[in-house]
Amino acid sequence: MDTFRKKASDLLKHADVTINGNRKCDIQVHNDELFKRVFAEGSLGLGEAYIEGWWDCEALDDFFYRVLSAGLDRKIKPVREIGTWLKAFVSNLQRPSRAFRIGEHHYDIGDDLYEAMLDKLMTYSCGYWKNTRSLDIAQKNKLELVCEKLGLREGMRVLDIGCGWGGALKYAAENFGVKGLGITVSRNQAEKAKKMCSGLPVEIKLQDYRDLRGSFDRIWSIGMIEHVGVKNYRTFMQVVRRSLKPDGLFLLHTIGGNRSVFKSDAWINKYIFPNSMIPSIRQLALSFENLFVMEDWHNFGADYDKTLMHWYKNVLKHKEQLSEQYSQRFFRMWRYYLLSCAGSFRARKNNLWQVVLSPDGVPGGYQTVR
Repeated sequence: MDTFRKKASDLLKHADVTINGNRKCDIQVHNDELFKRVFAEGSLGLGEAYIEGWWDCEALDDFFYRVLSAGLDRKIKPVREIGTWLKAFVSNLQRPSRAFRIGEHHYDIGDDLYEAMLDKLMTYSCGYWKNTRSLDIAQKNKLELVCEKLGLREGMRVLDIGCGWGGALKYAAENFGVKGLGITVSRNQAEKAKKMCSGLPVEIKLQDYRDLRGSFDRIWSIGMIEHVGVKNYRTFMQVVRRSLKPDGLFLLHTIGGNRSVFKSDAWINKYIFPNSMIPSIRQLALSFENLFVMEDWHNFGADYDKTLMHWYKNVLKHKEQLSEQYSQRFFRMWRYYLLSCAGSFRARKNNLWQVVLSPDGVPGGYQTVR
């Protein structure tokens, strides 16, 4: 047996995964160069080899759940990733001149894909699955949770940093009577959000968060700080602080990691979210130290597994019509993205946090909402 194949087989035994086995979680290898490639290139090599058809797995989500639960990702240290780590450590990959790249690369690839994949409000973040099996209801539950945690009241002026396609502002304006401003770095999102919020007291702008001006009663940011980068977390929090009224509240909804990093997974960075990264508790806490009082920290990361699996099922349901615009290679990439992330959340390697912050502490204490 080839040395690299044997080494891979021995590692996969710890995750109860077999090469060319007959279970859904087992991998089917079509090119034996796969093993050498993975040990040389790590996650980037594994993901690119999947896109190129070198291997398959019927239940990719279960495969990644097993591999990550067994800690196999920490046992492969490809030399080629050292250079990208150093670049991320030394450079500010999310500086203002790069602010719009993520919009162009990911969010502008086509509204038809996101319309097929997401709920009716096009909420591209984790749903809140308490007492429901419906994606639409789970996302409305999440938006209701955000609004209740912020104590929204009629007439308040709110800010949505990274507003996506406008679903959260639409929900808040229709159900709580607020006026809002949403900003995004995606041209497609800005255009769609304006249509989504048509007739409501909501303004949408295409701009970077660092250019914000104005004062708001409440601010939220849902699934956006993952694109900010650790070198800019403090700046982000300072922008929020100067934009928030003294008696205001800020809610941060973000994916969170169990350890501090300076860059994202190599494959995710290249194919899905360039120049993005997942913050840790330590990194976030340092970013708002002496700027805010932390009122509440809520983790419902297990719900992202369910959300991602529903997104994947929706893509499968609409694959035939989407195939007119997207190649088979694209679908393999997108499948790998959604299911590998589902496995990661299932293994609790990633979390989903909602953090409520106030400028000087809520008088008498903040009342948590769940």
